[in-house]
Amino acid sequence: MIELRHVEKAFPNGTPLKDVNVTINEGDVISVIGPSGTGKSTLLRCINMLGAPTKGQIFVDGEEITAKGYDIRKVRRKMGMVFQSFNLFGHLNVIENIMVPPMDLLGVSKQDAYDTGMKLLAQVGLASKAMSYPEELSGGQKQRVAIARTLAMNPSIILFDEPTSALDPTMVDEVQAVIRELAGTGKTMMIVTHEMRFAKEICNRVFYMDEGGVYEDGTPEQIFEHPKKDNTRRFIQRLKVMHEAINAKDFDFLSLYSRLNEYVYKSQIDAKPAYRIRQTIEELCQQILVPELPDKDFLIDLVLEYSVDSGTEITVRYGGKPFDPKDTENTIAWSIFTSVADKIRYRIREADELHNVISYVIQ
Repeated sequence: MIELRHVEKAFPNGTPLKDVNVTINEGDVISVIGPSGTGKSTLLRCINMLGAPTKGQIFVDGEEITAKGYDIRKVRRKMGMVFQSFNLFGHLNVIENIMVPPMDLLGVSKQDAYDTGMKLLAQVGLASKAMSYPEELSGGQKQRVAIARTLAMNPSIILFDEPTSALDPTMVDEVQAVIRELAGTGKTMMIVTHEMRFAKEICNRVFYMDEGGVYEDGTPEQIFEHPKKDNTRRFIQRLKVMHEAINAKDFDFLSLYSRLNEYVYKSQIDAKPAYRIRQTIEELCQQILVPELPDKDFLIDLVLEYSVDSGTEITVRYGGKPFDPKDTENTIAWSIFTSVADKIRYRIREADELHNVISYVIQ
């Protein structure tokens, strides 16, 4: 068990942690989320005593690790940390990177360290890379080696500081798969992440960090579906909703698609539905509505709302005369659109300025 009592961490340019009081139970898998600069990584570094708190106390299994004179090596034997920057030794090969910590810190024999290291490499799918050097590995492979190195110390607690943030999106899945497997082993884990679907799937608790501490603590369902506090609600809403105003016939759609890519990545929408979202926007907005609508007071209001359970609901509102896109002369664009979109519904809201409304879902 880990307990934080009135923990503060101050820097010359700010105080990210002001008064943190929280208990982490044995076996908890906790996702730590929140806006940048709210102390997520600082929290982990305090728990691992890589940056001692300015004030307050931290207890691990009943021992105060912040007490004056406490031998920090004692807690480091039971607590591992995986960083976003891998921190592998470039002059050592993969198996040597894994063997060194238990040999130096735990007094494990070279043979035992080698045997354990090879088992762990097999566990993370990299046994064939044992003799390779870090420079020969992809980012995802380096991070898996870093996880194996942490596991070689047989920690009961593992802290992950944005373990996939430095990776190309194509490499994220392989690291997440390893962490998912670890989550079922009974180890206590804390994972700082910006990837919300992963955070929701892997944990039994979520810490939303804001205003200098753990602003809201709850189950994944509570935090992601029914947040109680205003800041949490606003943060989750921003992740799930994208709102765009297409306000000219020569609108910069390339810029829109760039923002769309960022939205689907942050929302952890899979590649196939992400492609279909863009495809429908291209066909409906760019190919059908832009040529059809009058130049005067031109405006198309586009809203995307993503849910893990129901997919992405897209609502498009526009003015002008009543116009159902199915009546377009661009039958090719409409055919492509209807082949991809589900639950297409057109309606007129007489009281609204943008009275034409079409909505649909991408699963």
